[in-house]
Amino acid sequence: MTLLEDTTALLGELVACPTVSSESNLACIDLLAARLEDAGARVEVLKDDTGEKANLYATIGPDVQGGILLSGHSDVVPVEGQNWSNDPFVMTERDGRLHGRGTCDMKGFIAACVAMAPHLAAQVKTRPLHFAFTHDEEVGCLGAKALAEQLKTREILPSVAIIGEPTTMRVVEGHKGCCEYTTRFQGRSGHGSDPGAGVNAVEYATRYITRLMELREALKARTPPESRFEPPWTTLNTGALIGGFAHNVIPSEAEVQWEMRPVADADATFVRNEMQRYINDILLPEMQAVAPEAAISTETIGDTPGLMPMTNGEAAALACALTGSNGGALVPFNTEAGVFQKLGIDVVICGPGSIEQAHKPDEYVEISQLQQCLAMLERLGPRL
Repeated sequence: MTLLEDTTALLGELVACPTVSSESNLACIDLLAARLEDAGARVEVLKDDTGEKANLYATIGPDVQGGILLSGHSDVVPVEGQNWSNDPFVMTERDGRLHGRGTCDMKGFIAACVAMAPHLAAQVKTRPLHFAFTHDEEVGCLGAKALAEQLKTREILPSVAIIGEPTTMRVVEGHKGCCEYTTRFQGRSGHGSDPGAGVNAVEYATRYITRLMELREALKARTPPESRFEPPWTTLNTGALIGGFAHNVIPSEAEVQWEMRPVADADATFVRNEMQRYINDILLPEMQAVAPEAAISTETIGDTPGLMPMTNGEAAALACALTGSNGGALVPFNTEAGVFQKLGIDVVICGPGSIEQAHKPDEYVEISQLQQCLAMLERLGPRL
């Protein structure tokens, strides 16, 4: 069996594991663990508190600093409400494309790495090769964050990481962070004919949104001069305002769902501090003057760091050498890469498939993309 045939067969097995984030990924992780153990890797399966989800961390080669990490997430997005031509969890081949949920995002990369593992193991000399396959990336990078906390306690860490998100095998060296919040307002209900007798939660939520919009403009003035992102500043977006149920009733509850895409950690801190100050100094005192029980709370739904481009970074140089690329790009979507960068690891993103196919019905990865990924990994062997 050729490497490509092995990769394709393994990808079919991975697709058959319906690792939607709401479900367990253990069958998928067990399959990958068995393959890596057969390749001679030292494998750890690290379960979460529920025992239904797990990360996999494996190493081939010596226990020394300076290793190379290949990483991807095992979970996939749901298929409900999508019009698929075939069963999304049965991989099918058509016109040089492998269709199935996760083929592109991002089980194609995982399959290529694991199929290549025995061949890379035979070439390892002084530099270890690590594998990290995580759970729940699609719902806040939960697995990567848990793995990072565990890796923090270890003396030996990789120095370079390649995250195999679908980039059509382009080298990507940066993306913004992604912070998602839900802010809830508790006021006091009443009859619409006497607005002053109640606390209108929707109106206070609207004022909160107005302040977010003011900060959105202020963030443009904080644009780092060297920023290569598009747009180059931190962005804010209000995704939903929920509240009220009748024309003549003062709404007592409201909810604002909003997100921030920071280009720098300082911007995220600035926005959070400004919004909390606005709550403490302006909104809440006004609300509680009428209704002492009034309250405003903010829940963090997701808070994933960005991947900051590194000047003369080893990861970008390595990935460019392996792929024949002459430079790294920036992308608008968020990944686990920033979580690993926070550990002090130099990180880039490079993997088979196009992000344009991710999360869509009839998701696919082109076989030619898998061939390019295998070629990249083959070139990695002599560098270990």
